[in-house]
Amino acid sequence: MSNLIRRNSFFDDFITKDLFEFNRPKFAQSELTLPSVNVKELDNGFEIQVAAPGIKKEDFKINLERNVLTISSESKTENEERDEKGAFTRREFNYSSFSRSFTLPEDVESEKIEAAYEDGILKITVPKKEVTMQNVKTIEVK
Repeated sequence: MSNLIRRNSFFDDFITKDLFEFNRPKFAQSELTLPSVNVKELDNGFEIQVAAPGIKKEDFKINLERNVLTISSESKTENEERDEKGAFTRREFNYSSFSRSFTLPEDVESEKIEAAYEDGILKITVPKKEVTMQNVKTIEVK
């Protein structure tokens, strides 16, 4: 029975691959990755951890616009070696970037958001607004 089933690699790829992977060169697939992100909800706010080793803290850009927190990074490196005559013997360019966005709830204190980068982890602290009893109103049922 197994002889009757023929595997078609294009069809298998069509089912198992992402639509945008077909035109991507094989060597580039491992280089195109987004950093892993952990989001924790705490009693007093949220903590977002982005695993981004090897990135300088100056290369991070964090924006908040209409309750959407966007974390991005862009870096470019250029290495070149010349022989004694000044001609290029080797020239390399590297460019990497990513962008991640998160919609924050309405009850956060956007003015008090803080970020720190240590040991390859970008940690963003998003505090919640304190709920006071003055905001609670009792409504009588008639």
